Amino acid sequence: MSEVTELSQLDLNQTYSYADYLTWAFDDALELIKGKIMLMSPAPNVNHQRIERDLFLKIGNYLEGKQCEAFAAPFDVRLYDRRKSILASEDIHTVVQPDICVICKPELLDQQGCNGAPDWIIEILSKGNSKREMKIKYALYQESGVTEYWLVYPEQHAIHQFVLDDKGQYQFKQMVTDEDMITPHLFPELAINVTDIFARQT
Repeated sequence: MSEVTELSQLDLNQTYSYADYLTWAFDDALELIKGKIMLMSPAPNVNHQRIERDLFLKIGNYLEGKQCEAFAAPFDVRLYDRRKSILASEDIHTVVQPDICVICKPELLDQQGCNGAPDWIIEILSKGNSKREMKIKYALYQESGVTEYWLVYPEQHAIHQFVLDDKGQYQFKQMVTDEDMITPHLFPELAINVTDIFARQT
């Protein structure tokens, strides 16, 4: 296959693998969902970036000195059915870039990012990505075995928390808003003041 330097060279109806993804030499932001190209929204707005920054700082500070690590987008996460072992690039057909993810298994990390399900993913919604995050990614993260998933709603100043149960299905744990505290299921010692997360919004 000749070098792909423009998104227009790709067939959006074709199914691609992570091996293909690694050969693409263009700047367009995209994700690969079960082999299909999903164009990402334009650069996040200031409120989105502030929320991501403040959450990332709180989580990162808490994890300092611990085995688990936090990463913020852009950061490639390769996903597949949790019942499968780590796959080769040509066998992977889903690559996403969560706003924030926490990984506690060092063996999943390589130079390209994370090969397998992070333990915790946070997505911050916007008008351009709400349907994708709420439906497609919810199913992907559940299927691949992401233990904890947070959906952040900037306009509503709310966070929805989901946790996998023993059957591998997400259970809605709680919704928190301003003046509430939220604690990750995975890290019960980490209490985050929700007011702080949304305080700088304009």
